[in-house]
Amino acid sequence: MNANGSDCSRGRAGCGRRRKAKQKGLQDRADATEAGSSFNIASTTSSNSADNKSLTHTEMTIADFKEYEQVGREKEKSDIIKLISNEDSQQLDVISVWGMGGLGKTTLVRDVYQSQHLSVRFRYRACVTIMHPFNCDELIKSLARQLDAEDYENKEETGLAGGRTKPRLQRSLTDILEGKKYLIVLDDLSSTTEWDSIIQHLPARETSSRIIVTTRSENIARHCSKKQENIYKLQILGYEDGLNLFMEKVFHKIAYLNDEYPELVEQANLILKKCDGLPLAIVTIGGFLANQPKTALEWMKLNDHISAELEMNPELERIAAVLNKSYDGLPYHLKSCMLYFSIFPQDDKVSRRRLVRRWIAEGYSRELRGKSAEEIAESYFMELISRSMILPSQESIHSRRGIDSCQVHDLIREIGISKSAEDNLVFTLEDGCGLNNRGTIRHLAISSSWKGDQCDFKSIVDMSCIRSLTVFGKWRPFFMSEKMRLLRVLDLEGTSGLVDHHLTGIGKLLHLRYLSLRGCDDIYHLPDSLGNLRQLQTLDVTYTSIIELPRTIIKLSKLEHIRAGGIGSNDGGTHETYADTLCTLALSSMAFCVGCCAPQVLKEVMDMDGDPNRRDVCTACCCNKLPSAATRQSPNGVEVPRGTRRLKALDTMGVVNVSGSRGKAVLNDLKSLTRLRKLRVTGINKKNSQDLCSALSNLSCLESLLVRSEGNPGLSGCLDALPSPPKKLQSLKLYGNLVKLPEWIAALWNLMKMELRSSRILEVDAAMQVLGNLPNLAILRLLRHSFASEELRFSLNRDAAFPSLAVLELSLLDKLESVEFQGGAAPKIELLQFRGWRYKANTVLFAGLPSLLSLKQVLLKGRYEDGFVDDLRARLAGNPNRPVLKLN
Repeated sequence: MNANGSDCSRGRAGCGRRRKAKQKGLQDRADATEAGSSFNIASTTSSNSADNKSLTHTEMTIADFKEYEQVGREKEKSDIIKLISNEDSQQLDVISVWGMGGLGKTTLVRDVYQSQHLSVRFRYRACVTIMHPFNCDELIKSLARQLDAEDYENKEETGLAGGRTKPRLQRSLTDILEGKKYLIVLDDLSSTTEWDSIIQHLPARETSSRIIVTTRSENIARHCSKKQENIYKLQILGYEDGLNLFMEKVFHKIAYLNDEYPELVEQANLILKKCDGLPLAIVTIGGFLANQPKTALEWMKLNDHISAELEMNPELERIAAVLNKSYDGLPYHLKSCMLYFSIFPQDDKVSRRRLVRRWIAEGYSRELRGKSAEEIAESYFMELISRSMILPSQESIHSRRGIDSCQVHDLIREIGISKSAEDNLVFTLEDGCGLNNRGTIRHLAISSSWKGDQCDFKSIVDMSCIRSLTVFGKWRPFFMSEKMRLLRVLDLEGTSGLVDHHLTGIGKLLHLRYLSLRGCDDIYHLPDSLGNLRQLQTLDVTYTSIIELPRTIIKLSKLEHIRAGGIGSNDGGTHETYADTLCTLALSSMAFCVGCCAPQVLKEVMDMDGDPNRRDVCTACCCNKLPSAATRQSPNGVEVPRGTRRLKALDTMGVVNVSGSRGKAVLNDLKSLTRLRKLRVTGINKKNSQDLCSALSNLSCLESLLVRSEGNPGLSGCLDALPSPPKKLQSLKLYGNLVKLPEWIAALWNLMKMELRSSRILEVDAAMQVLGNLPNLAILRLLRHSFASEELRFSLNRDAAFPSLAVLELSLLDKLESVEFQGGAAPKIELLQFRGWRYKANTVLFAGLPSLLSLKQVLLKGRYEDGFVDDLRARLAGNPNRPVLKLN
């Protein structure tokens, strides 16, 4: 058999024999491992003596991996058999099983293929593993041989099957399958082109036949299976199943660690954490440990040196080989993006936004053929998700895109670190690492565990070539070196100990494109030298103590994203009294005097983590604490200078506080920022609302808008003067007294996400009717004090209400006593999230839950009496979709 298509009974051993190089031989062995090595169905296929000679290796590998089918996959096997056996479908259906390498997709499909239930239903069966380079003719010959071995051999003897043209082969396979019910497995499909080449050889007539495809890519799975219900994502094993599989492999039984091997519990958990539910890793590492002394010391050695073991230990090489195959299959541009994850710590949840902006700053993504650099970078992120190279860690209701952040499997991260180290791409300063002879470094990450001093830091060779500096943990002033003249990315998100004077030299980093001080709450002021950073694209000072951006920011003509302020928990209640303000002012004045004389005293009073000097303290008092107290300024936004109209490249801006004396000028500047897609403003009132509405009418590209107002009257009447809202608006958040919804909301046909807080809507039925008519509204979040009503009714006796709603969150609606879903309302709702209080055992809060046929999950936050939860669970039991109830 040619290396381009192999009968399942023969596996890939024959292909491996032809490859002489050690590296390729290892990769072939890894391919065989991932594929379960063989489907072992010799009864359905013919074989020659040469192929039979390879069975020794095949049988050994099957023995090594037999635990796959014994532990943890019973439900998955049952699910796929149900999809194949669907009696409602009388046409050719394709079932796609997809997921990352090493999950055991092939082994699972092998078990499905060999099930007695399917062997009775399908007389004509065949399975092939797609080999590479891909050769369609050889693969079709393999299928034909398995589907009708005797007839195909007769054709070979008469010269009708081999040696003829492609059309003759096509007719041969079509003739075999015409009018017959068949089951075909296509294992390890790696491109849509391969599928398109294969499917044209199969009969086009409607039939009850089935094709099973395994692939690592969601995009390929969707291309093959036109029905959403036939796309099956294989997940990692849960902890219990993973532990049982590990115990079975190490001890040849399901052992109870706590009882039988208590000294191994800690190290076993660390091993399972690294494996993270990946059957290939669990089985391989378990098999290796089965032949090692069962001591905590031996297992600790493996944990401490897992990277080296994956590379050098012959018994573990197969893990790296299988996972390397996923990396090697990436296009060049995605390889750079993938290796970039080596910068972030193990188990770190990396924000999608953070990654995308950094990739752009590094030059991984550029504007191309009408698509912005951000759109292209977003597509890279989603493609890595689709290829199972990164895993979504938060399918969040806060994002209309659905995925806010991601993680990398520990073992894939180890491989990425190894590849990055080979090219000196990423170097991480961490406890115990050596610094000398590192050569040129492009990306430097400083771990929270590193305890070195300035001399150690300076021993790194050639810091002048560093393109990005990322600090995790505590900041030390010597981290920022004058030698880093080519630095593009300075990411200090969440760093502690950073104070104002540490940033005085930042203006010398002339190539800087990305600056994040996010979460550095001891930063009160940015230096004027920020205006020297003419290449800066992203400035993120969210959740710092900054209340005003420097005047020089208007020089940054390439600035695309200003992220500042932070929406806190203040819900727009009444301002503190005048006496309270005077008290605050007096205390702040006292603090100011102390600050001039004794910075250390004020450092303790202000709970500053860093090492502030007198100027830092005075800046904090004079430019932040004192003005905020005197003007009762909202802590949730920043003031920007006049002249922001010059920042023509701005895409994102906010949270901007327009309540001060410059607010009117700033809102007037907004009119010129016609490329703006995301805007967040706070401090809206009757005096400036007309200017806000005028500005919004000019922002035709706006997709996301947040408007906030403090206290009374809040937003009431402030938004009514907007005659024509931005037509592209997809996300709208309104925080503050509204009393009633502005009329123009009814015209937001593209709105996907709506969030209300402290809006105190009185005309509840009218508001629900407006929201229910929005055709694309998918996420609705009604937060504290948004509705002043005891009842919420979805549908209002209309079947077409909320046609696209998928996520509904109701949080801290203190008067709410009843939520009712009527008739066919919200037919697509999948997640209902609720947070409240005072709900006792006899409270019937939700009505109509059985009618929500798409509901998958109900998430309760807070504390509730058992009777209340039991009643809710009973109501959900009446829903044919059997939604899951989760308590948080």
